[in-house]
Amino acid sequence: MAFKHVAVQRQESMDWRTSYVVYIANSSDSLSLSLSLSLRVEKIMDKVEEKKKSLYSPLIQVSEENVVGLNREIINESENENCSSSWRNKKKIIEEVKKQLWLAGPMISVSLLQFCLQMISVMFVGHLGELTLAGASMATSFASVTGFSLLSGMASALDTLCGQSYGAKQYHMMGIHMQRAMFVLLLVSIPLAFIWANTKSLLILAHQDPLISEEAGLYAQFMIPSLFAYGLLQCLVRFLQTQSIVFPMMLSSGITTLLHFLVCWLLVFKSGLGSRGAALANAISYWINVLLLVVYVKFSPSCRKSWTGFSVEALHNIVNFFRLAIPSAVMVCLEMWSFEMMVLLSGLLPNPQLETSVLSISLNTYATVWMVSFGLSGAVSTRVSNELGAGHPETARLAVCVVVVLAITEGLVVGLVLILIRNIWGYAYSNEIQVVKYVASMMPILALSNFIDGLQSVLSGTARGCGWQKIGAFVNLGSYYLVGIPSSILLAFVLHNGGKGLWLGIICALVVQVTSLFIITIRTNWEREAKKATERVYDSIIPVDIVS
Repeated sequence: MAFKHVAVQRQESMDWRTSYVVYIANSSDSLSLSLSLSLRVEKIMDKVEEKKKSLYSPLIQVSEENVVGLNREIINESENENCSSSWRNKKKIIEEVKKQLWLAGPMISVSLLQFCLQMISVMFVGHLGELTLAGASMATSFASVTGFSLLSGMASALDTLCGQSYGAKQYHMMGIHMQRAMFVLLLVSIPLAFIWANTKSLLILAHQDPLISEEAGLYAQFMIPSLFAYGLLQCLVRFLQTQSIVFPMMLSSGITTLLHFLVCWLLVFKSGLGSRGAALANAISYWINVLLLVVYVKFSPSCRKSWTGFSVEALHNIVNFFRLAIPSAVMVCLEMWSFEMMVLLSGLLPNPQLETSVLSISLNTYATVWMVSFGLSGAVSTRVSNELGAGHPETARLAVCVVVVLAITEGLVVGLVLILIRNIWGYAYSNEIQVVKYVASMMPILALSNFIDGLQSVLSGTARGCGWQKIGAFVNLGSYYLVGIPSSILLAFVLHNGGKGLWLGIICALVVQVTSLFIITIRTNWEREAKKATERVYDSIIPVDIVS
């Protein structure tokens, strides 16, 4: 009889599972459950089965009402778990948005304030006469192409190295990476200083006006000290940014910019140095910013783990740094040089004075609003590198999704503002009606360009965070020099669209660039990228162990 009772019990168990399946198939409530909940339902069903087994005894029988009650309990628990999971996902997204805005806001301020230094110097020089203004403008452009862009690009290798080291909690390696970058950038600045010292000869060789070339050469020579300070400053900025220490940088940049007005006034008007004083003021202000950040890194508790003092370990593994730094520099320089080339091409158009003036105004406007995209780019670079270094691939993926939405929103808002002010913006630069109308016609093109470039900036930031600088360099080469510049020449000179044609060619390059980076990002295996980040972090520690 005991054996027979056990057989009946097993049969009842089978009947219970059968009734559960039928109930699930027929229940209108269960049809609303997503496929993602099936595994959770099975887990809960197993738990209920265990409870049910405990009810089975020779003295207790399970009725159909008990089975239905248990099934309803399963569905209620599944729905509650689904709601809590959805809330957790929303909470993660909100937290990610806060983190990125917390990073991007101060970084936008830092970029704008540093951008203002050279602009303020040129404004002071503008009061000395047209020749000195033309010379200072040409020297500033020459310095940006041959020096600042290269150093900024090489320093962006720290976005990958320091960011992933911070995520992996290898804090001492951040200081080593920064020292190594400073050493390399100081070495690179030496040949660049010789190039700046011969600016006059190089400009004359490029068939520029001799008087303007002489003035530009003098201005560039007095800017040479700023070259070394700029390289160190970029390393310090990346070092702090990858630790999400952004407000001290904003404060130091603000102090530097305020002092820059005073330094420019003293050196330009009171010392008798003229335009040379403005160039020297740039160097002094950059060095002030460097000293402020050095003091902070040295004495702040926030940097106690990441800065452990100077070490000879920084002289090791320099080759690995170059493997990231050179593609990083190429990635930045190819893009920046294409815009400078557009200005040079504008001088070959009919009515070159009007075309060059309007294109310069457009570039200045574009560079100002681009700082917002640059801040978002720095934010996502930091978030992605930190999370990959920490071994959190899904969080890195979420950071990319969030920043793309932020970039689209920013592009729409800024684009709308540019279109609304298009008829009055030209008056900020000129009182000539022809110039104002031409600028107004360029503003919608700038709005479209800024929208696409915003997406390009955050995708490039993702590339830096992952260590895809080499891929980014090839993408930029193809986008700007196989598509962008040829399109600009075709639209401007063959189809006779003037300055608009030049800028539309750049938009063609941006479309190719965004499409390429977007495809690469979508097809990314984030688990594999996290493993690569871990390998990169711990490979860089090998020389440290050898030295110790």
